[in-house]
Amino acid sequence: MRTTRRVAAALLLVAMVGLVIAASSSAAQERPRRREAACSTSVRGSHATASCFNPNPRSDRVQLHVECARWWDPDMDARPVEVGPAQYVRLAERCWKEIRKAWVSHR
Repeated sequence: MRTTRRVAAALLLVAMVGLVIAASSSAAQERPRRREAACSTSVRGSHATASCFNPNPRSDRVQLHVECARWWDPDMDARPVEVGPAQYVRLAERCWKEIRKAWVSHR
């Protein structure tokens, strides 16, 4: 009788461990993936450039924004560009003088 209880307890323990492992692996698969294109920006003097690659199956719309350092220099926004799946785009904008900040927005 003791042997069957031990076997039943061991089987129950193995089943519980299996359920915990299955639940953790399914939770890892259901994590929401980032749906935006991966972009990097670079600033050299008065020129800003953004390079974007979209690894996702859906399109993303990206736009480069540039904030100029001088108060009289107008801030610039590049036109929005559609980045399809597995596509690469490069956006560029400039100020007359220095650039304070450059970033990319996604829609």
